[in-house]
Amino acid sequence: MPIRIPNELPAVKTLTEENIFVMTEQRATTQHIRPLKILLLNLMPTKIATETQLSRLLSNTPIQVELELIAPKGHVSKNTPQEHMLAFYRHFDDVKNRYFDGLVITGAPVEHLPFEEVEYWPELCDIMEWSKSHVHSTFHICWGAQAGLYYHYGIRKYPLEKKLFGVFPHVVERKSNMLFRGSDDIFMVPHSRHTTIRREDVEKVPDLKILATSPEAGVYALSTAQGRQIFITGHSEYDADTLEKEYLRDKGQGKPIEIPKNYYPNDDDTQPPRVTWRSCANLLYSNWLNYFVYQTTPYQITDITHIHHGKREGER
Repeated sequence: MPIRIPNELPAVKTLTEENIFVMTEQRATTQHIRPLKILLLNLMPTKIATETQLSRLLSNTPIQVELELIAPKGHVSKNTPQEHMLAFYRHFDDVKNRYFDGLVITGAPVEHLPFEEVEYWPELCDIMEWSKSHVHSTFHICWGAQAGLYYHYGIRKYPLEKKLFGVFPHVVERKSNMLFRGSDDIFMVPHSRHTTIRREDVEKVPDLKILATSPEAGVYALSTAQGRQIFITGHSEYDADTLEKEYLRDKGQGKPIEIPKNYYPNDDDTQPPRVTWRSCANLLYSNWLNYFVYQTTPYQITDITHIHHGKREGER
């Protein structure tokens, strides 16, 4: 939690420059507490596993979170029981007149398709456009990040020569950004994808800042100046056995699949995989919830529109 100190104390400036969150007396005395309203657009085929993974990470803070789930309208999930979808999921039409502190858009197994050929692309575009006026901060994951970068900024995805598959070391490039506050110099993140974005395309967009990268996996984390849009190209939310299930599935179907890198001890797939990314994942989501949602979202959630009205995405 933030430290509360007098408004004009010189320490405010010093601590702020050191990325220590300071709550002034004025902010503290006027702050009201309410649960954060987070919307999860779940595009993954294994919806129950994904919602569990993200719920675990979103709950790992002292902040109370109200999570709601939506899925594309008209898209039938082949891997999730229909009774589960009816019981726990709604559609965009059900929530589009409401406001949310945060939105999470997951990845999806549709990399081989051009964005415009994805069944629910028009609806996803409507959601991403809506998020600019009805959501305080949107967190995009893997294909969801590629989709968001393409929709908002025209950044393309490119096919890789072979699947990027495994757990890879990353470094923080923009250490002043609060999303990676407390991060190790090198941290691990799982990736599982056939496409990528290119750094030179990102660097042409003034609104976007590259926060973290990997020598093997490329650009990992990007953000607009105030974090209203955050893009993460990996899967830090994955469970210990998520990559293994994918690996064994493809191997069993005779598909060309390599042992996921940096996953099994000594690349021996007869041994249990090692989890080397859990603490980094918890830090990533707790920092997002704290610094980019909780500390800056308005108490009157409908004020989101007024706060961001007239600003280009990424402007202060």
